[in-house]
Amino acid sequence: MKKIAIFLIAALLCVAGLQARTFVLATGVSNYGGANNLTQTTKDAKQFKKVMETQTKDITLLTSSNVTKAKLLEALRAICNRAQQGDNIIFFYSGHGMPGAICAYDTPVSYDDIVGLLSKSKASAKICFIDACHAGTAVDSSRGTEWTGAVNGTQDQVFIVSCRPEELSVESPTLGAGFFTQALLNGLVGKSDENGDKKITVLELFKYIHGDVIRRSKDRQHPQLIAPKSMYNTVVTKWK
Repeated sequence: MKKIAIFLIAALLCVAGLQARTFVLATGVSNYGGANNLTQTTKDAKQFKKVMETQTKDITLLTSSNVTKAKLLEALRAICNRAQQGDNIIFFYSGHGMPGAICAYDTPVSYDDIVGLLSKSKASAKICFIDACHAGTAVDSSRGTEWTGAVNGTQDQVFIVSCRPEELSVESPTLGAGFFTQALLNGLVGKSDENGDKKITVLELFKYIHGDVIRRSKDRQHPQLIAPKSMYNTVVTKWK
């Protein structure tokens, strides 16, 4: 009976692993309704969605005027509520940024807001990709502003961001995407697979993005990895 019980427990664990899901929220704002419009960011979000469609059907896409603070947080909250232990949450944003916040269509959304929602989710891994100016301030709590970062101290969250706190995130009309997003997309579909096991880990992906963006930007833009070392080997995507 003891052996049967052990076998049943193992079988249940295997089934649970097979049922693990990935929930994606892809957002991009190109049209801010004025002189601050961008050219590639909505396209960034759509291209990210297309890549993630090879991994999951649970994808929400919001672009431009639909990326209000309320709608973005509502969509993220819905994903956080649905995700269970063993699941992954992936959040992507491309658009304007400011110290301590991303700029939704109507008003800033602080990294505190994002981290706070993610912290309440049962998901085992929460991975955020931020392509925005000053994105490195996601972890910078030393500036004394109202937009202080909250990523420090989280044990199940990963932020791979496009630049250092003081840097700008560059769009490239030639690439048809931002430097960061282009490297991210290429990395997710296999170019970052350092050991050739068909699995893209957090650290593999970051190392590829970092080198590619520095090269393309001629050392003007430096992506940052904000994550505990325990998350470095977390698998982001699998590719064929």
